[in-house]
Amino acid sequence: MSKFWRLTGVFLLIGGLSLGGLWMIPNVRERVLWHLEAWRVQVRYALNPPQEAVFVPASTLPTPPVLLSPTPLSTVTPTRPSGEATLPHPTATMMPTPTPTPLPPEVHISGGRYYDQHGLWNYCAPATLAIALSYWGWQGDRTDIGRVVKPFEKDKNVMPYELADYVENYTNLRALVRAGGTLDLLKNLLAAGFPVVIEKGVYLRDYNGRLGWMGHYTVVSGYEEAARRFITQDAYFSPDYPVTYDDLLWQWRSFNYTFLVVYPPDREADLMAALGQYADVTASYRRAMEIASYEASVLSGLEQFFALFNYGTNLVNLQDYAGAARAYDQAFTLMANLPEDKRPWRIMWYQTGPYFAYYYTGRYWDVIRLAETTINAADQPYIEESFIWRARARLALGDTAGAADDVRTALDYHPGFPPAVELAQALQLQP
Repeated sequence: MSKFWRLTGVFLLIGGLSLGGLWMIPNVRERVLWHLEAWRVQVRYALNPPQEAVFVPASTLPTPPVLLSPTPLSTVTPTRPSGEATLPHPTATMMPTPTPTPLPPEVHISGGRYYDQHGLWNYCAPATLAIALSYWGWQGDRTDIGRVVKPFEKDKNVMPYELADYVENYTNLRALVRAGGTLDLLKNLLAAGFPVVIEKGVYLRDYNGRLGWMGHYTVVSGYEEAARRFITQDAYFSPDYPVTYDDLLWQWRSFNYTFLVVYPPDREADLMAALGQYADVTASYRRAMEIASYEASVLSGLEQFFALFNYGTNLVNLQDYAGAARAYDQAFTLMANLPEDKRPWRIMWYQTGPYFAYYYTGRYWDVIRLAETTINAADQPYIEESFIWRARARLALGDTAGAADDVRTALDYHPGFPPAVELAQALQLQP
């Protein structure tokens, strides 16, 4: 063998060993896998654009609406949204919430630690909750939370109640979730010393390089009245990330103005005083319903879709499933007529109210069709909630085998997911 080929073999061996060594470094391997995954998703989304997949409710019900459980509140008599936009776009000042005492012109809550969400899949929720907990002396890390709330790393989303459950079960702190928040309420909570986690919608570039609507958590830690902006600790963007009042209102609307507050037990009385009417969870949904009804009547396009969707969500939480189903019908019909680049096609990753509404009015086929639209539009359908709701609907229609398959898939994507475990036990599935 010539010297040239011997040297070439040596260089190839060294190169191979070097690459193998680099592959063993977690950060390097993660970056390579991320880029490979990005290229694969770009091809898939180019061939099957997810924004083209729309769910339109069936015009006739497969069975008469039947309220299975529980009984709706007899006191809920909402005014159905008109669905017509007749007034200009409301601003942050159009629906003020009275504040009993003057608030300081500026508030900045310090003492928290910043965690970013980068380097791990879909880590917005664990990183954001870690930030919120750190304000109260919690000494853990984002991965401590992630191991519990998203044991499967590519799980698309963590619900607010899952974050609250983590706080209640794994820390010495407490947490509550409410809806229908306002900018003045945020300021009131901040002035009382409570950072607030909010869920909102933002437009970010996805694997395909396109701007698209996605759900996102952030911690609101301060406000500056003169600049009309909030200061947020944002796991995606940066610490001390400013967001104007108007931008935050627009982003927050797409999640029914939902917020989570972490607090020490000995500060509960202070928190309840700062919450006012929102101390009562039912009152918060009634307030959120009023806001959604108003916005559905004055907004148009994408904003009106979110308002109608929120209206349905609040009726679900007030146990008026028939009214909720009508609101969601309007919302999805409107969404189908939006320009493709404006459709928030990921919304069922984050919010499951329509499943409740359609299931508890006996519209099992709409549950199945909505779940399949959601699952098929995602390149990686790691959306355990959609599989569980399809399982429930399939079971109601007598498809036990199909329901069992969906339950197994949900448990693969989220081991220990309580609704999946409960349904697995009901179906007597082997672990």
